Amino acid sequence: MLDRRARPRVSVLLPVRDAAATLGACLRSVARQTEPDLECIVVDDASRDASRDVAHRAARADARFRVVDGPGRGIAAALEAGLAHCRADVVARMDADDWMHRDRLRAQCDALDADASLDGVGCHVRIFPRGALADGRLRYERWLASLRTPDDVARDAFVECPLAHPTWALRRATFERFPYRDVPFPEDYDLLLRALGAGARLGVVPRRLVGWRDGPARLSRTDARYAIAAFTECKAWHLARGFLAGGDDYVLWGHGATGRALARALARHGKHPSAIVELHPRRIGREIAGAPVVPPEALGPGGALEARARAGALRLVASVAGARPRAEIRAALARLGLRDGADFVCAA
Repeated sequence: MLDRRARPRVSVLLPVRDAAATLGACLRSVARQTEPDLECIVVDDASRDASRDVAHRAARADARFRVVDGPGRGIAAALEAGLAHCRADVVARMDADDWMHRDRLRAQCDALDADASLDGVGCHVRIFPRGALADGRLRYERWLASLRTPDDVARDAFVECPLAHPTWALRRATFERFPYRDVPFPEDYDLLLRALGAGARLGVVPRRLVGWRDGPARLSRTDARYAIAAFTECKAWHLARGFLAGGDDYVLWGHGATGRALARALARHGKHPSAIVELHPRRIGREIAGAPVVPPEALGPGGALEARARAGALRLVASVAGARPRAEIRAALARLGLRDGADFVCAA
């Protein structure tokens, strides 16, 4: 049995496939950490370029680096293979085309030491190269930066993935309880939603400590599991088995493109809206797929949905794009006494 005193403070889990052009800079950012008590497990997952050579050069120069072979069956299997070699009680994720600020690991380990109730933390990111970034990526970066507490992470978990995967520093026990799975949607978002659904507390170190590369060759751009439709399916899968598990009907607030896509995904899991809340005057009073379209007032005193809301039998999914509309919906529902996360969730 491994002597616990010999364990490093943190293990960096870094899967690699054909990333020779960026891996050296990534590994140098790990080596220069102000937290010296670390190990870095580089999982070479059947690379066809010089990635393995780059990793082995780093391991020869620094005993804190180790190179292990991945099974060549994709990212989830590579991550699980690497986890088996991680010795620390905290495991920090990293991707081979990103870089970390020199204070990243120390700041995240300190945050976990300071709060034993946390199962893990992320941090904020700076997406690069800046010149080619689309407005959507910049909005996502700003949204991530708006999340600063475990409550923020839990509240917005169905809006987008609230912690960028390469920023994670999770307790090893969290990874063991919620292993990566090979699923038809993002493996990181799936793990995070399973953890949060089981009551895990995931926090944020509110500093930009990871440089997150964006480009056409990134896996999230080339693999269908990371397309917008796959994220919607991931949300629906978890909503159906979690927030909406108690019945087959729910109330949907919003029937724009975002709400329609989520409703279609939920229908594939047997969940159908019994009413649709809308602001558009031409839709109110009509039916959409058999569900009456009602105004927000239907949730309040004298409204058609008041009794369900008061009885705690209401399950409402507010599915709209944009931070401002979500904030307005949350405020309206709070004034009616409805509880975020218990009576309703916001999704996008």
